[in-house]
Amino acid sequence: MTGLRQLIFPFKIMPFVEFVAGWISGALGIMVGHPLDTVKVRIQTQVQYKGIIDCIARTYKNEKIWGFFKGMSYPVLSTALCNSVLFGSYSNATHYLRIYREQDGTATLSNFDVFLSGCFGGLVQVLVSAPVDLVKVRLQNQTHHYKHHLVAGGTPPRYQGPLHCTVIILKEEGVKGLYRGALALTLRDVPTCGIYFTTYKLLCRAMTEKDKDPDKLTVFFAGGTAGTLSWL
Repeated sequence: MTGLRQLIFPFKIMPFVEFVAGWISGALGIMVGHPLDTVKVRIQTQVQYKGIIDCIARTYKNEKIWGFFKGMSYPVLSTALCNSVLFGSYSNATHYLRIYREQDGTATLSNFDVFLSGCFGGLVQVLVSAPVDLVKVRLQNQTHHYKHHLVAGGTPPRYQGPLHCTVIILKEEGVKGLYRGALALTLRDVPTCGIYFTTYKLLCRAMTEKDKDPDKLTVFFAGGTAGTLSWL
């Protein structure tokens, strides 16, 4: 009866402490990386920049330090949700696969099973991350000075903030508008998450003695290496 209940409803909820820890670590990571992400987005979408240094110089000249942090609030506030969806989906996918494999006498998941579970987590995560990423990019592409609308003759930027941007998109484009580019995001994030989890598991397994949990240094190294390889 227990096995049947696990098969029908195996879902596991992320503990609150892990949820908060994931949000804090994710938020700090976003704060550190967001300025460079803004530069990347602007170079990718606008032709007036000659390169990284030129983009940084122009952004600081016209918008000061605040220009590098446009669009950051949504990712910071939603990182806990995105992480919980990603890791929760991955965990439940491995749980399902383990139940299926154990019926065949296989207790340990293969690397391909881990890859599939990671891909599933990445796919589900896009449902949350796509609208957040869209709003972030639109705000990052606004090159107005943060006090531009206070200058005589100055016009306010199209979007006054993440919430206003979301409302405008829903009003003009509907819910579908929030998922513009979601297919490209899916094609990127699904294999990326699969590679991340597979690499992480392989490194932890290789650096840890059998039947023991990986130590903090191993987790740090495996996580960093997996994150780097998944973006190559």
